[in-house]
Amino acid sequence: MLDLSTLLLFGLACLALTATPGPDMLLIASRSVSQGRLAGFATLAGIQAGTYGHALAAAFGLSQLFLALPLAYDAVRYVGAAYLLYLAWQTIRPGRAKEAAAGAAAPRVRSGWRMARQGLWTNLANPKMVLFVLALFPQFVRPEAGSVALQILVLATVLNLVGLVVNGAVILAASSIGTRWAAHGRFRRASEYLLGAVFAGLALRLVLDERR
Repeated sequence: MLDLSTLLLFGLACLALTATPGPDMLLIASRSVSQGRLAGFATLAGIQAGTYGHALAAAFGLSQLFLALPLAYDAVRYVGAAYLLYLAWQTIRPGRAKEAAAGAAAPRVRSGWRMARQGLWTNLANPKMVLFVLALFPQFVRPEAGSVALQILVLATVLNLVGLVVNGAVILAASSIGTRWAAHGRFRRASEYLLGAVFAGLALRLVLDERR
């Protein structure tokens, strides 16, 4: 098992990376502003589940496919961009506001699961996350310390715990801003356009961003 000093060093690296604004933080913040605290934490839960998915792929060598087959990387990149554009359209399409009002009485748990699934698929469809795991995790894995797969899952847990603290603070701050905006009806639609713009921007980033 990894020793405490290795875990602390990895935690510091995760803190530096997580505290730097990026696509995940932007998505979580915009969703919290637009749809509230529950939406933000549900999206974060999906993203963190995706982190475990990438960790498992790395543990079993599946992530090496992106290094061996550039076309596989591009395929995931374009599929992810298409999915993000779909989410952007679903957020701002005509009639969305009326449907949201009509569904206001629907169980919040169902809405939370939907947002968590969106966070999960957004994360899994981001090939940059695969390369991030491949670049960072091996530096802290010690084959002599036991199961490599278990070590990678432990590192993924540390990353998620750090992310929960950092992004949790972002969610609380952003949802507070959103609550103040909600008091002014004209800002509600603006916040939905903001979320749609974030989805579209992330899609454009995936399309234009080549593997490094």
